Amino acid sequence: MAFTRRPSILLPLALALLSLLASGRTLAATGPGDIAVFWGRNKAEGTLREACDTGTYTTVIISFLRGFGGHGAYTLDLSGHPLAGVGDDVKHCQSKGILVLLSIAAAGAAANYSLPSAQSAADLAAYLWDAYLGGSRPGLRRPFGDDAALDGVDFYIDQSTSGDHDHYDELARRLYAYNSRYHRGRLGVTLTATVRCAYPDRPGVQAALATGLFSRVHVRLYGDLKCTWSDREAWEKWAAAYPASRAFVGVVASPEADKDAYMFQKDLYYNVLQFAQKVPNYGGLMIWDRYYDKMNHYISSS
Repeated sequence: MAFTRRPSILLPLALALLSLLASGRTLAATGPGDIAVFWGRNKAEGTLREACDTGTYTTVIISFLRGFGGHGAYTLDLSGHPLAGVGDDVKHCQSKGILVLLSIAAAGAAANYSLPSAQSAADLAAYLWDAYLGGSRPGLRRPFGDDAALDGVDFYIDQSTSGDHDHYDELARRLYAYNSRYHRGRLGVTLTATVRCAYPDRPGVQAALATGLFSRVHVRLYGDLKCTWSDREAWEKWAAAYPASRAFVGVVASPEADKDAYMFQKDLYYNVLQFAQKVPNYGGLMIWDRYYDKMNHYISSS
C-alpha cells in the first residue's frame, strides 16, 4: 500500500519550528514522509478509531502479541483495551487509507516469546495468517473478528531466549509466502521491523532482515540500550544497510517515555531529520506511542 506525503501531517511540529527556522525550511515544507504510531500500550490513549481520525498517522501498529513460539501460548496484550470494537476500528482505519499492522514480541518482563525451531516459526506464521491476517481456520478464534484482516506484521524483537538460533528469518519467509494469496482484493502481508538503535541488532533480527522481505525498518532512537554512535549516525547506518527498505526515524513523543532519549522538535529537525530526509530510502517518522503523543501533542493535535 503506497502513501503520499501530506504536508499537513506534521502541522503542529512545523508550527513549533516556524519561529526557529530562519530559512523558512519547515518540516511541513520539506515533507516528513509517512507517520507510524504504536497503539495498544495504554487504555487512556483512546480507541484505534480515534487515533486514525486524527488525520496524523498513515500507519498504526497494534502492540503487542507478547507470547508465542517455544512457550506455546499465544498472548495478545493491549493494556486493557477491550477487544470488542477493535475489528470495526481496523476496517475504519483501512477505509481511510491507513495501514494497520500487528507488532509481535516487544520488551519487558511480560514478554514471553521465542522461536527455537523452524517448526515453531512455521506454526507462528500459520497462526498469524489465520488469526489476524487474511486466512482462517476452523475452530480458531480471530480476536478482532472474522472480517477484519490486518495488513501485516511488525517484528519488535527485543530479547532472545534461544541465543543465535531464533528462527525469525524462517518466520519472515513463511509470512511473506502468503502474499501469493489475495484477501479481499489486497495483498496479505506487509513486513516491517522495529530495531534497536545500535547497528547491527540481535542475530535473529539480522537474519530476518537479510531475507530482503521487509518493506520498512523503524530505527528506535530510544530504549534501554543507547546508540553506539550519535542518533543521526546510527540511523544512517541502518538506512545504508537496507537500501531496499524504507527507513523510519523512531522517537518517543514525551520525556515521560524516555527522558534521556526525548528530543524537542527543533532538536529532532536540526540533529536528524534535515539530514535523514536527503537519504533516498528515508520513509518518515515512527512515534512511540499514541498515548504519549496524545498527552504531549508531539505530532498530533488531538
